[in-house]
Amino acid sequence: MTSFVDRVVLHVAAGNGGHGCASIHREKFKPFGGPDGGNGGNGGDVVLEVDPGVHTLLDFHYHPHQKAPSGKQGQGGNRAGATGQDLVLRVPEGTVVQTTGGEVLADLTGAGTRFVVAAGGKGGLGNAALASPRRRRPGFALLGEAGDVLDVVLELKSVADAGLVGFPSAGKSSLIAALSAARPKIADYPFTTLVPNLGVVDTGEVRYTIADVPGLIPGAAKGKGLGLEFLRHVERCAVLVHVVDAANEEPGRDPVADIEAIERELGQYEGSFGSLLERPRVVVLKKVDLPHGREMADIVHADVEKFGWPVYAVSAASREGLRELSYALAREVAAYRAAQPAPEPTRLVIRPRAVEESSFTVTETADGGYLVRGAKPERWVRQTNFDNDEAIGYLADRLARLGVEEALAKAGAEPGAPVRIGTREFDWQPQLYADEEFVPGNRGTDYRIEGPSARLGAAERKALRKARRVPFEEGTDTSDEEI
Repeated sequence: MTSFVDRVVLHVAAGNGGHGCASIHREKFKPFGGPDGGNGGNGGDVVLEVDPGVHTLLDFHYHPHQKAPSGKQGQGGNRAGATGQDLVLRVPEGTVVQTTGGEVLADLTGAGTRFVVAAGGKGGLGNAALASPRRRRPGFALLGEAGDVLDVVLELKSVADAGLVGFPSAGKSSLIAALSAARPKIADYPFTTLVPNLGVVDTGEVRYTIADVPGLIPGAAKGKGLGLEFLRHVERCAVLVHVVDAANEEPGRDPVADIEAIERELGQYEGSFGSLLERPRVVVLKKVDLPHGREMADIVHADVEKFGWPVYAVSAASREGLRELSYALAREVAAYRAAQPAPEPTRLVIRPRAVEESSFTVTETADGGYLVRGAKPERWVRQTNFDNDEAIGYLADRLARLGVEEALAKAGAEPGAPVRIGTREFDWQPQLYADEEFVPGNRGTDYRIEGPSARLGAAERKALRKARRVPFEEGTDTSDEEI
């Protein structure tokens, strides 16, 4: 059974905005009281929040699809639709949010840190909000916008102060168990540790966390073994601890060669927090309680010291050297913390609207059509109910006031040319220019779109009546004609 998950692909969908309402106020002795349709509610956001009580991404491994509630539709009586509630997903500290292409969106550290990974759609305006001195009784409302839908990768990079690195079965799990209250799985076969283990060490003045990372082998930085999956857990560590099995009797293995092999893997790993070779290192020669382990530690001690790092001979079984090691790691961690800038409280990031948001471009396509791109035109098209002629006319007025009609004319568009905005394609009709003298007609209609009315005028109806009377006045039999 999976108990620790440190990388998941999360499919998130924010809530859609509710549609606006097209309603007319009616009451006794006041059959037409004006528009009173309310606005639709905004869709809920999908928010990631750091929770110190969460230590794994296991929940998202079993439930990778997360969707926030949508906003409700507006109602008559100027009642706005309910706003969709935000969906807050609790993640462990050290979670890095990336796109599927590898772009880092957020690095979540610090309890309570929040990141809106998917924004909810805006609710559509009701006809009460669309009313104006020129359009006093709109027979339409705007549609709500769709919320963000995307896939993101969550990677957990453990926030530990000291990271234990070394070959499989080097004794890392027994060392973290001896230094802290952690109880990782310990056995005498390779790759016993399949997931990172964290332990807390308290030396009195300094308290720090120590991470036991699964064993590395040559080629780990390129994906061999388990190393590539877990090297990221030592990216944030203040100090790296080389754990070397001094009692190892495998042919071709010795402590110096093991350290050099691990150093090559650390140098080849490309992390997000700088090279791992820049971190302070400490060397631990393990299993000196065994006779051949003690002998090997004494032989290679001088050679290991040539790396320029402190060297400690320890035994998890007899606890020899553990006290000196724990205090040495505490000093390294304290020095690292002192060199870091003072922590600042989490600040809200304000992203103002882009200055050029109202801009747009018109480009001619290979098929003779024209493509209009821009934040405002595309958003207006998404908000339009194309089953309502008055809503289409309102969209045409907005586009004309923005300058889209003029830009199409300058680009060489001819009447009837296909024009694409977002997911919609139109036949361009220049007569739909916004006109200050335009007066909206019946609710839900726009004579500029419908074309000439099928209803006959008074003069035409009079001429038809006169034509029907002519046969009767001339004495023609009209018994079979329709009057």
